[in-house]
This record gives sequence, C-alpha cells and structure tokens, in this order.
Amino acid sequence: MTSLAAFSRRLRRYYLLYSLGFVAFVGLLAVAERFGLTPHWIGQIFLFATIAIYASIGVMSRTSDVSEYYVAGRRVPAMFNGMATAADWMSAASFIGLAGTLYYAGFEGLAFVVGWTGGYVLVAILLAPYLRKFGQFTIPDFLGARYEGHFARVVGVFAGVLASFVYVVAQIYGVGLITSRFIGIEFEIGVFVGLAGVLVCSFLGGMRAVTWTQVAQYVILIVAYLVPVTILSYKVTGVPVPQVVYGRVLQDLGVKELELFSEPRENAVHAQFRARADEYARKIVDLPESLAAERVVQIRRVNELRTSGAPAREIAAAERALRDLPRTPDEARLKWERVRQESLARSVNPAAHAEAFPGTEPQSKASERNNFIALSFVLMVGTAALPHILTRYYTTPTVREARHSVFWSLFFISLLYLTAPAYAVFAKWEVYSNLVGSSIATLPHWVASWARTGLVRVEDINGDGILQLAELSINSDAILLLVPEIAGLPYVVSGLVAAGGLAAALSTADGLLLTISHALSHDLYYQMVNPNASTQRRLVITKSQLLVVAVVAAWVASMRPDSILFMVGLAFSIAASAFFPALVLGIFWKRANKWGAVAGMVAGLGVTLFYIARTHTFFGGSMEAAWLDINPISCGVFGVPVGFIVIAVVSLLTPPPSAEVQALVDFVRLPDGQEVRR
Repeated sequence: MTSLAAFSRRLRRYYLLYSLGFVAFVGLLAVAERFGLTPHWIGQIFLFATIAIYASIGVMSRTSDVSEYYVAGRRVPAMFNGMATAADWMSAASFIGLAGTLYYAGFEGLAFVVGWTGGYVLVAILLAPYLRKFGQFTIPDFLGARYEGHFARVVGVFAGVLASFVYVVAQIYGVGLITSRFIGIEFEIGVFVGLAGVLVCSFLGGMRAVTWTQVAQYVILIVAYLVPVTILSYKVTGVPVPQVVYGRVLQDLGVKELELFSEPRENAVHAQFRARADEYARKIVDLPESLAAERVVQIRRVNELRTSGAPAREIAAAERALRDLPRTPDEARLKWERVRQESLARSVNPAAHAEAFPGTEPQSKASERNNFIALSFVLMVGTAALPHILTRYYTTPTVREARHSVFWSLFFISLLYLTAPAYAVFAKWEVYSNLVGSSIATLPHWVASWARTGLVRVEDINGDGILQLAELSINSDAILLLVPEIAGLPYVVSGLVAAGGLAAALSTADGLLLTISHALSHDLYYQMVNPNASTQRRLVITKSQLLVVAVVAAWVASMRPDSILFMVGLAFSIAASAFFPALVLGIFWKRANKWGAVAGMVAGLGVTLFYIARTHTFFGGSMEAAWLDINPISCGVFGVPVGFIVIAVVSLLTPPPSAEVQALVDFVRLPDGQEVRR
C-alpha cells in the first residue's frame, strides 16, 4: 500500500506539471495570434502538438508484459482511473455530438444526459465491483467462466467486436472531421491521418499506455470544453459560470423563437421548401421515367451553358449536378427520398428549445415521450454493458478502488454533461440573434470555410439576399466546433476546441480498438485456438489484429454512414441487448446457465439488429416498419427485455449450472476482501 500511495503522489505531481504546461502552451499561442500567427498555423500546431504528446506517453509506456498490456498491471489509483474512464467514455459523441444534438433537439436531447449519467449508477451498483473481484482481463472471460465453456464466450466476442466496431467508426469519423477542417485536407484523407494518432498508443503499450494517455487527454478535453462556453457566458450575461446562468438566456431565447417563427419571410421560405418536397414526391412516384427526364434536362443545361460562353463556375456546377445524378431508379428513390425528408423538415418551424415532447397532436406527443424514455433506457443500460468501459475497472488495485473509481468517473464526466445544455443554448442564441436576418453577401468568413466541408449550407431559396432560419443548415456534429467562430472569439479558442475534440475521439478510439483486439487475440485465439501460445506471440497477434481493425474502421468511417451520435447510440443498443441481461443475471441469479445465456444473448442481439435493419434508411429500411414509433437509435429497448426473458425461460427448462459455477457466483458477490487467483 505504501508503494501504491507513493506511486499515486508521483502521478499527481507529474500531471499537475503537465496541466500547467498545457495552459502555458495555450497562452503562448494566444499571444502569438495577437502578433500575427495565422489560423492555419494555429490549427496545425494544436493538433500536431497534442498528438505528439500522446505519442510520447505511448512510447514511454510501451510494454511486453501481458498484465501491463491488458489491464495496466492492476495498479491504477481510483482517481486516475476515473479520469481515464471519463476520457474513454467522453467520446466524439459526447464532446462533439451532444451539444449539437441539444442545439436541435432541445429538451428531447436531455435523454442523452439522463441515460449516460444514470448508467454509471448501474455500473457502480450492479457490475464494476463484482467484475473486478472476478479478475481476469475481458468481459468474455467472465462469460466463459460463469457460463461454463466457449459458447457464451464466442457470442460475447462477436457482440463485443460488433458494438465496439460501430463505436470506433464514429470516433474515427470525428477525427476525420476535425483534421479535415483544421488542417485543410480532404475528409477521407483526414480520417487516415488521424488514425496514426489512434494507433500510436494502443499499438505500443496496450492498456498501460492508453490509461496514462487518457488521463492526459482528459485534461485537454475538459479545458477545451469549458473555456469557450465560459467566455461566451461572460460575453452574453456578464457571469462566467454558464452552468448557472444559461437558464436566463433560455428564457430570452424563447422570446426570440416566437419572433422568428412568426416572421412572414420565414413562412414564405417554408412554403417553398414544402413545394420542393412535393416535387420530389412526384419524381419518386414517376420513376423510372422521371430519372430519364431529369438526365435529359441536365445534359441540355450543360450543353447550353457551354455554347453560350457561361462562366466556368456555372459550367462546373452543372457538370457536377449531372455527374451526381443517380444512376439507377433504386438509387434515385433513396437519394430523392432523403432530399424530400430534408425539405419537409425545413418547411416547418423547429420545436421550441424548452418544449418537452413537442407535437401538434396527442399521438405525436406520446410518440416523442416514448422515444425519450426508450432512448434514456437504452443509453443507461448500454453504459453499464459496454466492454471497453467495464474493462477499465479491471485495472484498479482492489475492489474498493473499483467502487471509488466509479465515483471519480461520474464526477469527471459530470463536468462536461452539466455544461452541454449551456453550450446548446448559448450557441443557438448567437445564431438566432446575430446570424439569422443578416445579409447573405456579408456573412462571416467561417460560413464559407465550413461550407467547403459540407457541414454548413446556406441556400437563398427565395432570392431576397437575407438569411432566414430555414435557409441555414448546420450539421449537428459541427455545432460545438463552430461555437468559438460564431461568437467571434480568437481563433486560438477554435484550435483549443479542435484539440479537445481530437483528444475525446482518440481516447475512446484507443480503448475500443484494444477491446476489439483483446477479444480476438485473448478470448478467441488464446483461450480457444492456442492456449499454449507464448506471451510474445499473443502480443504479436493482438497488435496485428488491432492494426487491421483500425484500417477497416477508418475505411468505413470515410463513407460517412451516419452522424456520430447515431452510430454511438447504435453501439449502446447492441451492447445493452447482448451483454446486460447475461452479466446481471450471471452475477445475481445462480440458476442462470450456459444454454439460457447463449440463447438470451443471441435472441436479444438478433431482435436489436432486426429492428435497426427494418427501420434505418442506411439498410434500406423505413420508419413505417417501426414498432410503437420507436426510432432506430433506441432499437435495444426491444432486445434487452427479450434477453432477460429468454435467459430466464431457457435456464429454468434446462439443467442448473454446476456447483463450481454457483460457488464462483458466491465468491464474486461476497464482500470478503479476497482477490481471485487464476
């Protein structure tokens, strides 16, 4: 204990010096900006300097010891494990996506805050201390031991890899988004550039390197998150405590919304978007003839522009429109339906920010309420079932430290989650007050810069030269990164936010890639294929699989399958339906056996994947096939109860587990202070 206390004191000293050094670094860049350092250089310095820091920690923490590589030697103090868990947890979805979701969804977006924070209560009460007492390295390790064999382990490996892969795609997507904007390269290239930063820590030092890097990343991401909104709060209200005063701004925002929503020109723009939606509905009905007619019109327009000597910009735009035209009727149906839905969304006023369960009819209000509850449930249960989070509690020295670690995790996470609603309110206030209603010819420079990334669009559909609210489209993933520029803050603040977003994405991606590679190398290869593999061979297999998975994830992310927040939500549904019933019943119900666990995990995961395939447009589904109008992101709300029911029924219909397994349940649950030895 004395050595652990000394180790903890040494860590506090090191990270205090690191934090002060980072603050000084930001201050120097702010001074350099005043003396003429360009935004381009500021963005590059921030991103490459922070990646260099993470790489240095990764190199210094490299290891070939199995225990160090898988669980950081089980000697991470509770507070530092809480910081690492917070960084592992606060992914690109929390850092980048949450503020944007709250910006558009208002009250409805609070389901993410409720679900994600509430999930840590379940972690503390139901899972973390018991899994730590069990020991070992991974969640499939527990499933294999508790459910007597490799069947449950194989299902756990598949579900863990699937959930983690979907999650890591979202993180790499966020990395590409940041690097493409602040380095000025193509998004697809930015994805693979950022991948190098993801790999440098997890590849060299496993959990040991990732843990100490994540502590460093937490410092950067929380400073980057709090600084802009604190400055903006002081600018708008005179009080630099956004978490306390944003309610006052929310009241003023409600008045502003009433003014904008009743403005005649805004309503005229809505009518034009409604007409566009009707036109695309007609084209969809008339397929394939409408596609052929559209192609003829586009070809004729290109020829006319060429023969009339039109400007090169107009000719290039017409050629691009022809090139982007759908090639087949099926492709046209999908593409035009997306445009129709987008036009319909912009043909009505958005919901008031503070309105709970918006809707014009009781049925629509009930649907919104059901989706709020379903999403909160899925995120809460999914939080308690994510393998890369639960594995973090294997790294503490004792069960007691694991419990304390959950408290620290929740504390460090709450610093961000209590601030996210303030971000959304202040950002929306700035847009509604200073951007909407201004001349399109004099829009700020950031509008054009972000338009090149495709995340900001301005369309003067009525041609009056004035920006109406419906004519402005900002991707939810861009809101947080835009806040410093929207508020007119120094560009060094934008660079700081980008560095924080990169830290959030990299920290989570590292943890997820380790979870995937450990599942494939430790649970699949070592436990089932070659139990006699040497330590060196196991680590080589782990690193090679980590590299392959990372490259495949980057390739999928480059295709932009959906928003960051949706992909993360889907990962939560997968983890919740596959793991939560089996883990909870495995700890608290001795009668649960291997046949019940395998059947329940397969059934819960199957129902979840079936629902997402039926309802999400990426898989060719439609909300017309939805059950109870539940959105695809909450598909796990059906899989979790199915998993519990199937495990219970099948377990009762088949022989009980062995006495040895029942003794394992007693050992895991009894607070006797002993550590498992296997």
